[in-house]
Amino acid sequence: MADVRRAGISVVLAISLVLAPMAPVFAAPLTRSDYEACQAQDETAFRSAVDAITSNALRQEIKTVDYDSVVAIEWRQLKLDALIDRRVDQAVSAVRDETSWGRLLQSLASQEQAQKLATAVAERVYQSDEMRKAIEALAVGVGREVGGRIELASQDATEPALDCLKAFVGPRYGTMISGAVTTDAGAGLELSSKNAGPSVGAGAVLKKSTSGITGVTLLIVRRQMANMARRIGQRIAGSVLSRLVSVVAGGVGVVLIAKDVWDLRHGVLPIISDEMKSDTTKGKVRAEVARTISSHINDHLGDISRGTADQIVTIWQKFKSAHSKALNLAERKPEFRSFLDNLKPNQLAQMDEVVSLVLEGEGEAGVLKRLGNGTLETAVKRLPVEALTIARETRSVDHALRWNAIAGDQLFSVLKYDLHQRAKPQSFSKSSLRQLLALEDRIAIVRLAGLEKAERDTLFEMEPAELKRVARSLTEPELAMLASYLTGLKTATRKQVLAAVGENPARMIPLKSAAVRDGVMASRDQQAAIDMLLRDGSGSVTQIRNDFQLAWDGRITPRLIVAKHPLVLVMIAFALLVALLLFRRLLRPRGTISKDITTS
Repeated sequence: MADVRRAGISVVLAISLVLAPMAPVFAAPLTRSDYEACQAQDETAFRSAVDAITSNALRQEIKTVDYDSVVAIEWRQLKLDALIDRRVDQAVSAVRDETSWGRLLQSLASQEQAQKLATAVAERVYQSDEMRKAIEALAVGVGREVGGRIELASQDATEPALDCLKAFVGPRYGTMISGAVTTDAGAGLELSSKNAGPSVGAGAVLKKSTSGITGVTLLIVRRQMANMARRIGQRIAGSVLSRLVSVVAGGVGVVLIAKDVWDLRHGVLPIISDEMKSDTTKGKVRAEVARTISSHINDHLGDISRGTADQIVTIWQKFKSAHSKALNLAERKPEFRSFLDNLKPNQLAQMDEVVSLVLEGEGEAGVLKRLGNGTLETAVKRLPVEALTIARETRSVDHALRWNAIAGDQLFSVLKYDLHQRAKPQSFSKSSLRQLLALEDRIAIVRLAGLEKAERDTLFEMEPAELKRVARSLTEPELAMLASYLTGLKTATRKQVLAAVGENPARMIPLKSAAVRDGVMASRDQQAAIDMLLRDGSGSVTQIRNDFQLAWDGRITPRLIVAKHPLVLVMIAFALLVALLLFRRLLRPRGTISKDITTS
């Protein structure tokens, strides 16, 4: 009947322990004094406020843990009753063999001798290696169960701790920042249960989780449970077992008065055996183990709350460091704080970079100016990642805004060909940028991008295939020269040059000199000048004579003759020199010549 009753109690106890963690956890709201403490002016006081709030939540919840029941369940699962009975039989047998008949008989009449025998038996039972390991296994099991309960209890501290963080941050930096850092604190603390540290960096995308404070609590709880499990055997073997020995010994002395001595040979050892195997004595052992574990856990609740507070403050410090420039402005400039309140947490990274670029190039006045004209909001809220890359690489928010306005969905190609490094966005229109990117040839695109806007737009008169071929064959200076021809020539002549160079880019070689270009532009008959320059070689004698006639008639500038016929001019000059020498000889008398020779 007693066994049935004990089994029923065990079932009820197990059900109560299973259902207890399922009870809803309600976070106590911050009291007025808590809120005022959270609005501390320095981080040290803020840390103390979080510590107090977390500690209070944990201690309130841990009060509901029934350590005796948890120990009883683990005790039964480890079958410690049977282990104790076996160890008692072994200890009694060993003590009986080591004790003389006289002392055994003396223990029947002497309470002092009886206590000595009881102490000897108890020490052999509870200080044996087998019992130490069993007690340690019991501590590990209890620690696991109670640790799980503390983990659930730590959830109760999440909301008030985050509310405290909001109360500390909000009045200084606005509601968005307080919400963002609270989310970041939750995410960081959740990560810390796996990685032993928060992950908050400059421009990090904030995680949407506010249950993470449990993470740091779980980490600390698990560490403390592990430490407790390693040390509990030693504690039991020390102070706990010493108490158990005295309890058992004292109990035997009382029992001697009530019991009959049935076997004089063994003295009080049979009584000691019955007493140590009794439910009362085992209950005292369980109670002592429960008190030890309870004391250990309560001692470390402060570590858990302090760890949570330290983690929250650390995350705030990392957050503040990551967003230092923006937070500095928000703390001093209400208009900037209002701007931050209209952002979303996932826009903080872009805001940081944009504000840093503006501060670098334009100073704080530039930030406030852009805040007024709307360009700061546009840069933070609407610029795609490609435009932000342009801003970063050019150190200019204006360039990013302009490239974004011109390129639109082709920003990726702008980055692909490094156009933002070679040209200014104002040198393009939407249509000219599309024409350039449509060439789909890196060499051609890069060379054309390096030209002035007017030069590039002039070359776009060519067919795309011809333009690609020309741009691949000519250097940037040659392309610029070609554009200058097309700008200064009459329509018919311009078409002729376009057709010739488009068909064969090498035709640009005789035209690439600035002097030649100026000569063509200064010629009255540009068509004749271009015809002459584009003709292969110097041509026939008739063509050369016609070219000189053009210069003689003033239809082309003489400098073009120099450019086109340098060899012919050298030959003519040589012929003239020879003729001049012959003519000089004819004019001078022969005697003068002889005299000159004699004198020399």
